[in-house]
Amino acid sequence: MAHSWWKRKVRTRPLSGCPWGAEYIRLVEYFTRAGLTFDVTDSGPTDGEVIILLHGWPQDRHAFDRLIPLLTAAGYRALAFDQRGYSPGAQPKPLAAYAMAELVEDVIALADAVPAERVHLVGHDWGGAVAWAVAERFPDKLASLTVLSTPHPRAMAAAWQHPEQLAKSWYMLAFQAPVLPELVLRSTLGIVLRRSGLDAEDADGYAARFRRPGRASGGLAWYRAMGLSEVKHLGKSLRRNATTDSGGDSLITVPTTFVWGNQDVALGRHAATETARWVSGDYRFVELEAGHWLPETRPHDVASAILHRTRGERAPRGNG
Repeated sequence: MAHSWWKRKVRTRPLSGCPWGAEYIRLVEYFTRAGLTFDVTDSGPTDGEVIILLHGWPQDRHAFDRLIPLLTAAGYRALAFDQRGYSPGAQPKPLAAYAMAELVEDVIALADAVPAERVHLVGHDWGGAVAWAVAERFPDKLASLTVLSTPHPRAMAAAWQHPEQLAKSWYMLAFQAPVLPELVLRSTLGIVLRRSGLDAEDADGYAARFRRPGRASGGLAWYRAMGLSEVKHLGKSLRRNATTDSGGDSLITVPTTFVWGNQDVALGRHAATETARWVSGDYRFVELEAGHWLPETRPHDVASAILHRTRGERAPRGNG
């Protein structure tokens, strides 16, 4: 496993909604792995159980700004970091640097740097894809898994046989083109995000940070790396899903909650309902009357699902 170490600069201020004083909020923190530096927000009591939060595209750790106070108020220590391509000090150029194995090792490096023997892992969108991979490859590092919006990758691969999901995933093919997506999105991203359900403040904030040096190409590299390295894997998954049941060594054994919004513009129902086939551990599916941007638009519902999972409690399965 790649070596990492924890470095910290401290600047304190109260976090909105947090019941503790400023001493519990440690900002401008970072960790390093393989020569890359990742920016971290570390909140809550240092002796609390650790929750690591993984953002998606084109978000960053600010996706969890409304969620983190709800988790720390429950006594947890919550860490969100700008993943590779998003942290200014972690924007490698080669697409191979964005392979899933590297993204997974970044999460393990943060857990080791805290240090935490086991963590509760939460991921949204691309962060959800990474979270599934961490759970499959390092189940002993996770006390629980909560995935927002993103179905299990094998369920997603099967869904690509259905017209609904193909229509929702058109942008993933468009992002394979060089240069042009960066140019178009720099001027249109805010509009696209508002139309897909984010409020103006969140959409404009993400759009502004997307225009920072290296951020656009770094975020899109996740899609482009998938185009190079994951196509064969997905093809095999499609064939396997078509001919076998869900048995096999790829089942997720970690206690898992999957939260999905039934108005999601990017991820359809087929993959959402098929995800249960790929989890052998305790599994809960929470369907919300919501769109794609669950951390920003439904923080209380998301926090409830996470806390029911981390506490081992039963949670409602119906619509919310």
